Amino acid sequence: MWRFILRLLINAVALYVAIRIVPGIHAQNISWLSLLILALVFGLVNSLFGPILKFLTCPLIILTLGVFTLVINTFLFWLAGKIGDLFGAGFSVDGFWAAFVGSIVVSIVSVILSLLFRDELQRHQAGH
Repeated sequence: MWRFILRLLINAVALYVAIRIVPGIHAQNISWLSLLILALVFGLVNSLFGPILKFLTCPLIILTLGVFTLVINTFLFWLAGKIGDLFGAGFSVDGFWAAFVGSIVVSIVSVILSLLFRDELQRHQAGH
């Protein structure tokens, strides 16, 4: 449970950073509760749709040496914002490039925070 909460907080911070620094991303609501809801939606969208899209586009991913995964991540970022809108916690994106940069910012911030909390994530994954 702790690992889930930490992952949710990491996603919330990463989304907050993307919303704040990427021009063309406009949050519907910037409260921490909205960010937590959005982080939950973002995690669900990535875990449910990400593997399906990657499986269906596997030949294209191989053909582009993995670069097409950036397009998939861009779409998932945009989709999370649209679904979040239904809950009053989403964001709108002004175009492909804003979504593209936003998805990259979320990925970078998430990786950095995951590395910072790596020991904590591993400790709770092992059940200690």
